[in-house]
Amino acid sequence: MAEIEIAGIKFQGGMMAIAFTALTTLGGASWGTFEFYKDYMDMKEIVQNIDVGDIQARNDVIEVKLDEAIDYSRSIKNDLRDDFNRMERRVDRFSTTVRSMEEKVDDQVERANEKFDMKRETLQNDTRLMVEQLEDRLNKKIQSVLDNPLAD
Repeated sequence: MAEIEIAGIKFQGGMMAIAFTALTTLGGASWGTFEFYKDYMDMKEIVQNIDVGDIQARNDVIEVKLDEAIDYSRSIKNDLRDDFNRMERRVDRFSTTVRSMEEKVDDQVERANEKFDMKRETLQNDTRLMVEQLEDRLNKKIQSVLDNPLAD
């Protein structure tokens, strides 16, 4: 089997594999630590270069726009409420007008019905009187014809 001697220590087969594994693990951990530290330093530089004043100014502008949008929305809401209330009052007035007109029309129809009923009764009475008069005249004529001795 292969044997290696380093600093007075002899490594054989399995020990070489363990030593190689330990050395590569140490190398990988060192490399990972270096990369993490490098990323940390890059981020530190980025964070140090951030201009907080610009961010604050931008946030202030956004806040002003948001306040304006809220005020505009409130204005629209109030205008819509006013429009709705105005329309509701108009509908109420219109409903009142329609009810009033409906009552007037109903009264006129009732009066017209009463007038037509009276006219019909008057016409019926007049017709009955005329028929009775006609019957009376006819009966008189028939009676006079029957009473006439020359008619035989």
